Amino acid sequence: MRLVQGDYSRETVYSDNPVEMALKWQSMGAPRLHIVDLDGAASGDMVNLDVISQIVTAVSVPVQLGGGIRDLERIKKLLSAGIDRVIIGTAAVENPALVKEACAKYAESVIVSLDARDGKMAVKGWQEDTGLPVLQFARQMIALGVRRFVFTDISRDGMLTEPNFTALYDLIDALRIPVIASGGIASISHLKILKLIGASGAILGKSLYAGTINLRQALYAAA
Repeated sequence: MRLVQGDYSRETVYSDNPVEMALKWQSMGAPRLHIVDLDGAASGDMVNLDVISQIVTAVSVPVQLGGGIRDLERIKKLLSAGIDRVIIGTAAVENPALVKEACAKYAESVIVSLDARDGKMAVKGWQEDTGLPVLQFARQMIALGVRRFVFTDISRDGMLTEPNFTALYDLIDALRIPVIASGGIASISHLKILKLIGASGAILGKSLYAGTINLRQALYAAA
């Protein structure tokens, strides 16, 4: 399922078999799978753990997961279940001590999500704005041990327009640690620009399901 700009009333279901879809993308060469538990992101509960575990068991590529990860016990449980990286969003804003502890214990397995609306952090499945500037927050996270971010401009997510290249470049230039781009990526040319400005990776969602990007061509262009 995909949302548009994080709006839960604007959802599109592309498949009722997530495991089958995961295997499809793996077969086309995906080097890593990115999963968001949309229910978990909104509610704070890990309601889709069973199907997430099925995906991890079925595929051989690394899987990273975000959505509803709000405490250290959940992080431990997910990593023990085979998740390669956990993505912390809301909890990173509301409980920085969790980030510090998670980074101290799991280091490279922790990513913090920078979910931006008009340059400010949004939380709880992007339903609440915090007023906290993204760059300020990111620097706070680096001080706590964070080594990698995912940046999403919410206004671009699911719109198939283009990423917020300016915001991404400014963030990458200021932070000097890996930043993965997400939101608005709709063409091979977008991927080439992201590579030029220094993004460490790109998350493709709607562009794959809608067919505006062919995964094999995308991987070739990004190589």
